[in-house]
Amino acid sequence: MAVDVSITSQQSDEANIAQVKEARDRIFGEIEKVIIGQRHIVEDLLIALLSRGHCLLVGVPGLAKTLLISTLARVLDLKFQRIQFTPDLMPSDITGTEIIQENPDTGKREFVFFKGPVFGNIILADEINRTPPKTQAALLEAMQEDKVTVSGRTYDLPLPFFVLATQNPIEQEGTYPLPEAQLDRFMFNIYIDYPSAGEEADVVKLTTSAYEAELRHVLNAQEIIYLKDLVRKVPAADYVIEYAVRLTRATRPHQDGSLSYINEWVRWGAGPRASQNLILGAKARAILRGEYAVSCSDIRAVAAAVLRHRIVTTFHAEAEGVDTMKIINKLLQDVPESK
Repeated sequence: MAVDVSITSQQSDEANIAQVKEARDRIFGEIEKVIIGQRHIVEDLLIALLSRGHCLLVGVPGLAKTLLISTLARVLDLKFQRIQFTPDLMPSDITGTEIIQENPDTGKREFVFFKGPVFGNIILADEINRTPPKTQAALLEAMQEDKVTVSGRTYDLPLPFFVLATQNPIEQEGTYPLPEAQLDRFMFNIYIDYPSAGEEADVVKLTTSAYEAELRHVLNAQEIIYLKDLVRKVPAADYVIEYAVRLTRATRPHQDGSLSYINEWVRWGAGPRASQNLILGAKARAILRGEYAVSCSDIRAVAAAVLRHRIVTTFHAEAEGVDTMKIINKLLQDVPESK
């Protein structure tokens, strides 16, 4: 069952943006039938989806990451696929493979391509760091190109295409951590924390009862594709872009004007892709709130998710117990919104 939200190219951009805010609130309402709390996580996921980005989800087991993503797919009427990454997973297990079959019309044997689980709209790559780099690369190529190549033939993936990869921050033995260059391909790094005591009590009540949520579709694939294009049309003033660039450049050590604690705590800072993602994330956040302009507050709101995985700390920082979030929070305090 769908709700009465209509986003079409026949309406003006302003009319559609007003509809987006209503759709966002309804998405929150539908997901909260299944997931307790985590509204800020859902908003970050929507921002990344509309920005044509992908997300890395970090959290301990048992925090309903899979349930959250599958519920989001149901509410958006998108095809959900889950891939469990293991050490023996091969690239063809993700992309698909060609199998020899007999053509019933000609009687000849020929190769037929069978699509892998990557052919979906929302892909949950569960524990991506448990599979070797060659298999990781197969997924990352699909993320970059929205297509896969098998035996010299290229196949387009269904749109929208949105990858959410999870990592377990506890167990690191026998894993293959994503290198910085591959981490940079993820727009957001979203940290999912434990629920509050009240939220956890509500979770227990909900999941130990006979309650079954009836979810309604709020948006569909065509509307999401249109909104992705709309995000690119949202204007960003020069001073907002300059703030995003200034914030990104402030993460880099040993540059002209680098802050002393950055030189001490940071080995590598964020690259230009971070500036791009700050702006795109800010634009998507603006239209989700019914606004057709980007402000510096939108930049600040998405800064942690954009920068968290793009800053490599030094041994000195680790020895002092300084993590990337402490560095980002200090930068948000110290980097002015205007020169």
